[in-house]
Amino acid sequence: MRHNQVIYLITTTIQEDEIGNQIPVETERKVYANEFSVSSNEYYNAALSGLRPAKMFEIYSFEYQGEGKLKHNDITYRIIRTESRGEKTRLTCERVAADG
Repeated sequence: MRHNQVIYLITTTIQEDEIGNQIPVETERKVYANEFSVSSNEYYNAALSGLRPAKMFEIYSFEYQGEGKLKHNDITYRIIRTESRGEKTRLTCERVAADG
């Protein structure tokens, strides 16, 4: 399979401003991935735990550095499960609710 989907892995770090307030700063890193659908079995099993898996992406394992979120088509997802398959890793994600 080709890695033809562009995703952005998001790393969050905490920085302090001039008066000591802690501010989360997100950094995005572009990665190419394969997109998969979440199986109905996996969806319902995750729903029992209160999770709502929406998408699954496969990337090369060396590209994943423990990020907690990703963005695809301008939609932010939280990574709820990772599965290493040798040289590739699958990321199962749920959509992040909009602020406000």
